[in-house]
Amino acid sequence: MPEIGVNGVSLYYEERGSGDPILCIHGTGSSAAPWRESVDRLAKHGRAIAYDRRGCFRSERPEPYVTNVGQHADDAAALIDALDASPAIVIGRSYGGATAVDLALRYPDRVRALALLEPALLAMTDEAARWASGIAARVLAAAERDTTTVGETFLRAVAGDDAWDALSQEAKVMYAGNGPAIVAEFRGGYLDVGPDQLGTIARPTLVVAGKESPPAFAEVTRIVAEAIPGSRLEWVGGGHLIDPAHPIALAFVDEVRGRLVDR
Repeated sequence: MPEIGVNGVSLYYEERGSGDPILCIHGTGSSAAPWRESVDRLAKHGRAIAYDRRGCFRSERPEPYVTNVGQHADDAAALIDALDASPAIVIGRSYGGATAVDLALRYPDRVRALALLEPALLAMTDEAARWASGIAARVLAAAERDTTTVGETFLRAVAGDDAWDALSQEAKVMYAGNGPAIVAEFRGGYLDVGPDQLGTIARPTLVVAGKESPPAFAEVTRIVAEAIPGSRLEWVGGGHLIDPAHPIALAFVDEVRGRLVDR
């Protein structure tokens, strides 16, 4: 399995395709594994790189494991450097979207463009923060009972029962094993940024929301799209688990790559 050391941990990664780099950052409880088919499609549009964030699935999980969004953004920047993939088109979903935002704010030279799939910037409004606190309480209570149930508890709460039931057995095993990572991410808190900070992002940005997602995500996604200059908001069918290779995302990648060719 391809692994690379960054910031004192070993990260599992995969890359397919060639050309302009596209970095894929998964959400809480997940990994590069559920993105496999999406990465195959993205690889037809550039050099698609997907990895398991620290603490998740095939990447190293330090013990004791304490983390936050900033640490994951630091890892993403270091991974981009290590793979000579700068600047990258960055696609982030949920917690991965928050990581992508922090990456763009603190490492703008590593980012060519952003595709944010319902970024989990849930500290942006009181309503979203209250909703997230309720999810956190359920996750932490599950951890007290049995850490292997945390992944199921989390995904059912965020994406719905149907999303959990539709997972393959392999994916359910992954979520079960990622229980400690999910707990650490909740304890680490959400990225605390506001519209003024988002307004400094000067990269082409696509923001995507699911029509059937929890209202908290819809509200935050709208605010993010309004705050980032020149960003485009698109609504797609389904819930929170938006396909990173959705046709809207692929068209955005091609648009950005066209800009590169034109320069």
